[in-house]
Amino acid sequence: MLDATPLTEGWTLRYEGAALPAAVPGCVHTDLLAAGVIPDPFLGREETEVAWVGRREWTYETRLAAASAHERTDLVFDGLDTAAEIRLDDRVLGTVRNMHRSYRFDVTGLAGRLSVRFASAYSVAEAERERLGERPNAYPEPFPYLRKMACSFGWDWGPTLVTAGIWRPVRLERWSTARIARVRPVVTVEGATGRVEVHVDVERTGADADLTVVARVGSEEARAGIDGTSGVIRVTVPHAALWWPRGYGEQPLYDLELVLIDGSTELDVLHRRIGFRTVELDRSPDAHGTGFTLVVNGVRLFARGVNWIPDDVFPSRITRERYRERLTQAAEAGVDLVRVWGGGIYESEDFYDTCDELGLLVWQDFPFACAAYPEEQPLRGEVEAEARENVVRLMPHPSLVLWNGNNENLWGFRDWGWERRLAGDSWGEGYYLGLLPRVVAELDPTRPYTAGSPWSGSWRRHPNDPAHGTHHSWEVWNREDYADYRLHVPRFVAEFGWQAPPAYATLRRALPGEELAPDSPGMLHHQKADDGNGKLRRGLARHFALPDGDFDRWHYLTQLNQARAVAAGIEHWRAHWPVCAGTIVWQLNDCWPVTSWSAIDGDGREKPLYHELKRLYADRLLTLRPEEDGLVLAAVNQSGDPWAVQVALRRMTVEGAVVAEERVDLTADARAVARLRVPQDLRPLAPKEFLVADGDGLRALHFPAPDREVPYPKPEFDVALVPDGITVTARSLLRDLLLQADRLDPRARADRGLVTLLPGERVTIGVRSWETPDVAAARAALFCVEPSR
Repeated sequence: MLDATPLTEGWTLRYEGAALPAAVPGCVHTDLLAAGVIPDPFLGREETEVAWVGRREWTYETRLAAASAHERTDLVFDGLDTAAEIRLDDRVLGTVRNMHRSYRFDVTGLAGRLSVRFASAYSVAEAERERLGERPNAYPEPFPYLRKMACSFGWDWGPTLVTAGIWRPVRLERWSTARIARVRPVVTVEGATGRVEVHVDVERTGADADLTVVARVGSEEARAGIDGTSGVIRVTVPHAALWWPRGYGEQPLYDLELVLIDGSTELDVLHRRIGFRTVELDRSPDAHGTGFTLVVNGVRLFARGVNWIPDDVFPSRITRERYRERLTQAAEAGVDLVRVWGGGIYESEDFYDTCDELGLLVWQDFPFACAAYPEEQPLRGEVEAEARENVVRLMPHPSLVLWNGNNENLWGFRDWGWERRLAGDSWGEGYYLGLLPRVVAELDPTRPYTAGSPWSGSWRRHPNDPAHGTHHSWEVWNREDYADYRLHVPRFVAEFGWQAPPAYATLRRALPGEELAPDSPGMLHHQKADDGNGKLRRGLARHFALPDGDFDRWHYLTQLNQARAVAAGIEHWRAHWPVCAGTIVWQLNDCWPVTSWSAIDGDGREKPLYHELKRLYADRLLTLRPEEDGLVLAAVNQSGDPWAVQVALRRMTVEGAVVAEERVDLTADARAVARLRVPQDLRPLAPKEFLVADGDGLRALHFPAPDREVPYPKPEFDVALVPDGITVTARSLLRDLLLQADRLDPRARADRGLVTLLPGERVTIGVRSWETPDVAAARAALFCVEPSR
């Protein structure tokens, strides 16, 4: 039987004559940090103090014990970051240069000093750039020339911390006769019957053994002989329970067990989890252009998505528990799709296992982002090898529903001046329109592939044409007001977003001792976007009087503006289902403490945007939307049942007087939208008036003027302690009341975000991990919109 022994102990990190204890899996930065050699690069401006780490060579060493009685011993690395030479004493086992692949070396009968010497990723990438010539790039770093996590070289939300190390597990595998080398389960559903066609490759030590593979799925079993080194086993599962996205049904998972047998001797056993479901991508042309609608088990979905970046710039630190925490946060916010963005990594099994269990659909980018990628060898061979390995590795997961060729590279070629600068040089088109779709079609034929995001489906159209395929909406954040989201109805919005700073306690931890200001040294260092603070300021000035000199007010208003901006987009696009079939907010998470587009900051704290997503991504949503010919009330129903709702419409003044009111009935079919034009006498006309719509416990608001023009009364409210929280009672209009619970205690969390209260209304806000409840502290941690000064 195959015996696997992890190699996690006894490693040493060596550089320039020094030696330190090393953690495997891990990386150079985390080892240096643990030894006190470098400061924490997440704090202050210490990132710049550790830049030298990415420019050095590093060597990991341990002792490899003598082999056992098995016929074969393999040294297996699940991940090496990135360019390395592997030696056993003076014997070179191999050289590698791809973070996204695993590696296996025959060490049968060998023992001695095992060393893994990592070259500087900079040196290797820069040498390739010199050899192949300069390619256009949205960032000034050489990441396109090496198959490594691009964002370790820095991004507009991430630090430049160029890692090296044994970042995934390493082990010795000892076996005899044969082992299971690769398993590729093709899972289909025909009516109520599930079918699993298991393609198995084996590796042998000799040619004589008569091998059989037994496959079990639930109570069903099948077996087949292995002809040479491969075989196909087909298992039929009657009455297969369907796997559904969250909110549409359950997530039953089946254990697929494979046993490799020589006569009566078990040689190897492998387990995968699978689920039965169908997935299609409807890209049919229609009167509005070209659609982009995911269809799971025959049901058309409006995808409620978030973009995922690596949850730590040092991905070896991301545990199974951390994946579950972050993805559970996503699910609890109403998210049903997570896009794994192309500047990161193929995530670990823990990520996809959790998505399988939570019913989160996964859109997987191949790791290409924001740059022209050379297609010459050896890069092309590395790309194909990593694609083949990872397609096979991830295809058992029912949560995985889409392969995407790249992030923004097709758009960049057409729109960012690349075509002229390239002058005929290779730039990645052959990957996205040739190699990758061929690999997916060959290995994973049940899943759709799209060449890129954004992508209109053809060079005959602009790659980012909102009427065709996927669209990235960045003009709004970069140059316009977020109200301009309402000017277009893209077929699928795969990226859009608005920045805000992280939670107050996160800033205090990351910038110790700093007097916080929007432009204080640490704040500027933790703002990586081009003119990020300028865009924050201009976006704020369109709606609020700028709170110059008041950091706490600036912090609250920028977080509020982020939630308002994303709400403007999602409400508009959801109300235009089925023309628009999905939104993927940029972004769910952060990889360090930073001002960014995230809903959850680098310390795992939820911003107001996170709680707003719970409303925006709920099955049922009420929204008031200004359109060219008037104000529209929309009832968006994504549930599987019809929704009959009576809505109370009240035209009010900011002092609390009701000017006009009416009750209206709306009925939205299952997974449909009902719309009603608001009667003329209910439409607020002056800045002091607004419209409120209440129905089924949901509320929508419409203010006809920017907040800076609204004559809000001075906020007046009472605060009372209740078990596990506080109750706020409004004595005036309280617009977008927010409790920043981390100001009470860095560990404290509130169970809700922004809420608008009319005079006389009250809300109870649950607070956990608040050890010393205090009314005065609670009042000081409450913020809301105030009259312009």
